[in-house]
Amino acid sequence: MSGDLPDAPDDSLWASLRRLTAARIGLQRSGASLATAPLLAFRLAHAQARDAVHAELDMAKLTNELGDLGVAVLNVDSAATDKQTYLMRPDLGRQLSSSESTLAPHAGDYDAVFVVSDGLSALATQSHAAPLITQILPAIKGWRIAPVVIVRHGRVAIGDAIARALGAACAVVLIGERPGLSAPDSMGAYMTWQPGEHTSDADRNCISNIRPAGVGYADAAFKLAHLLNAMRKRGVSGVALKDDSDRLQIGGP
Repeated sequence: MSGDLPDAPDDSLWASLRRLTAARIGLQRSGASLATAPLLAFRLAHAQARDAVHAELDMAKLTNELGDLGVAVLNVDSAATDKQTYLMRPDLGRQLSSSESTLAPHAGDYDAVFVVSDGLSALATQSHAAPLITQILPAIKGWRIAPVVIVRHGRVAIGDAIARALGAACAVVLIGERPGLSAPDSMGAYMTWQPGEHTSDADRNCISNIRPAGVGYADAAFKLAHLLNAMRKRGVSGVALKDDSDRLQIGGP
């Protein structure tokens, strides 16, 4: 039996696979530990994820970006008064603070309201909300759209209260998702038809991982428009509504 050690794996064999995924595959090792380069890359990704969670949304900048699209924009706060409270008390992020007076003058009879919130990644919302809304508005031309509402320290369910306050049949919540080690800037879009006090997550449809390196703006807008039209036609959302937009995108019947 030879005492020679096996050759180290050829890193070039993994190169083509790494171009297809952001997952950490074929990492180089030094003994029982990761080699220095992948270890430092891992620590950087972890720091970026933590920063995304604790970052604050620049509401003034986002308000200006959305206003440039020609839509009215309202700013409100959740009942979570600061980031630490928001992270420790998810229930407060689902409730409006004393913001009803801001919404009441704008109440009407709308088909949908877009609610934009920092969620668990202000970076995601800051980067992707305006580009997605730019894509979706022409796709739902003819819909009666309420003023866009930007929420500081909001959770998904806060869109229910906003839709009811404004008189919108559907809430579309664009929110930063929990960062991963390969995606600190992933945004989700949650749609709920006629949300009420007893609405649960089972009543929502979701498009996840909206970002240029995930579900691109054009694809997300296509899926979003398809789901919104299906909700209005059938009067349901969530588990009662199947997302078959992928079949349409590949030319299915």
